[in-house]
Amino acid sequence: MTQPFSKNSRPNSAKAYARAQPLMPGGVNSPARAFGAVGGEPLFIDRADGAYLWDVDGHRYVDYIGSWGPMILGHRFPPVVAALEEAISRGTSFGAPTEAESELAELIIECVPSVERVRLVNSGTEATMSAVRLARGFTGRDQVIKFAGNYHGHVDSLLVAAGSSAATLGQPNSPGVTAGAAKDTIVLPYNDPEALAAAVAEHGDRLAAVIFEPVCGNMGVVAPTDEFLTALRSETRRCGALLIADEVMTGFRLSLGGAQERLGVEPDLTTLGKIVGGGLPVGAYGGRSDVMAHVLPEGPVFQAGTLSGNPLATAAGTATLRALRDQPPYARLETLAGRLEFGLRSAAEAAGVPFTLKRVGSMLTLFFSKDAVTDWESASRCDTERFGRYFWAMLDRGVYLPCSQYEALFVSASHTEEDIDATIAAAEESLKSVA
Repeated sequence: MTQPFSKNSRPNSAKAYARAQPLMPGGVNSPARAFGAVGGEPLFIDRADGAYLWDVDGHRYVDYIGSWGPMILGHRFPPVVAALEEAISRGTSFGAPTEAESELAELIIECVPSVERVRLVNSGTEATMSAVRLARGFTGRDQVIKFAGNYHGHVDSLLVAAGSSAATLGQPNSPGVTAGAAKDTIVLPYNDPEALAAAVAEHGDRLAAVIFEPVCGNMGVVAPTDEFLTALRSETRRCGALLIADEVMTGFRLSLGGAQERLGVEPDLTTLGKIVGGGLPVGAYGGRSDVMAHVLPEGPVFQAGTLSGNPLATAAGTATLRALRDQPPYARLETLAGRLEFGLRSAAEAAGVPFTLKRVGSMLTLFFSKDAVTDWESASRCDTERFGRYFWAMLDRGVYLPCSQYEALFVSASHTEEDIDATIAAAEESLKSVA
């Protein structure tokens, strides 16, 4: 029997949170860290190594967030640390081209099947924003289709909610996003090829792009159907719109070539982040040469960034991609994640908790719903209150899960079978406690 932490065992985190609250909105620099979806106060982390985190109170946790995805090889992966040490000895930022940028670009182009040319940026949000602008500039059209439950960063034109029907223009999803910014975004249900076909029939001659997550991670793990993937490619080609695969989360995780390689999808543009920076702030967008030729200074579509291609970030990204290419961890990740899936499924069944579980590669979500989750509408019916209690029960047993029902759990190559088995044992106790 695992001994849960005491409810009063995190006084240093409580002090750190009290200090942060008057300094930063909500005491955090990203709302995903605030524990708002599970209640209570966030943990403050002191250090990490391999598959583990330590909070400022000295508690160790098996980490299944991995900095929300980038740490596929584990925290403080030695080749990344060595690359950073070597890079920092030569300077932290130059504001001028370096050969390191070309080295990372060559690796991206080598690994991702559809990318012929690439532009480095500083985040996944910047990558999706730039890709949408490029699609509009290339096609000379304004409208974009996105899918409910797909998150593409805090880009104004993509931070929208569905309107009153399946194929209406989007409504702003945050104060500060104007109706004008959202007016050219059409929001459709994920995994609905008929809705996509209808929207293309109505808006096709004004449609610049369709952007989608090839495997969703921001409403929990949701996989696309074959029919949906076929429709995405055929409908965009039919109307002359570009297909943008948002692989910020799935890029280099579901295979070396990302979800598009695993699923056999051929987008026109791809956005990348997270793993491509090896834990440092890097994003990238790339695709067909003729489309990328429209980016300034070669073409007219403006996009710039003072720290784009930063030498520290490119060093970490290059070291990570080299390791993934030269010693692929994907078979091991599949085995570990499959072991975790089987154990969580068995634990939920034994506890009698209504659930459905979805895994694609090393991404996994245990949904507190008896129904299959195929889109945002079905995901939104999950028992989020029960998830919150499960989250805290697991945390108190030394397992750090995503602090929302609607986020993916990530397995890293640094996890061991013993870590997986300890997690399953914690889940058996935790699920019984929330049944």
